[in-house]
Amino acid sequence: MAILGPGEIAGELAIIDGRSASVFALKDCELSFISRKNFEKCMRQNREICDYLITVLASRLRETDEALAAASFLTVKARLARALLNLAEFLGEERGSGRILIHHKIKRNDLAAMAGVAAENVSRVMKDWMQRHVVTRSSGYYCLEDIAALKSQLRS
Repeated sequence: MAILGPGEIAGELAIIDGRSASVFALKDCELSFISRKNFEKCMRQNREICDYLITVLASRLRETDEALAAASFLTVKARLARALLNLAEFLGEERGSGRILIHHKIKRNDLAAMAGVAAENVSRVMKDWMQRHVVTRSSGYYCLEDIAALKSQLRS
């Protein structure tokens, strides 16, 4: 599962190997579709597209390496902090005093999948963080109250 921002592409592997890709929008967006046939035609005519695609694929491979390293070496708290900070980067709204509201309702199971941990661990860690006012939750929205505390988990 990845969160993509404005101007990014999805389904790049699917268009290369002919498989399919699934995309779910977290908020309103405008998407463009290109068929494999038209993509191949554009690739033959525009070397820049090949260069760009190689750059995107290299970036995705690096992100995958980082996620694999996180799953292998980071603690449960660090993985959850990493997932929340990533969500805040793409979906967050500044609320003053360093607070960031993740303006999208995130289910516990989705957060667990993003962090690569069991849902029960998400509940346990979030309960601790809520008691310490590191994270709050209201009406289904998470608010990151203490960004420094979450970032410190990544260095633990």
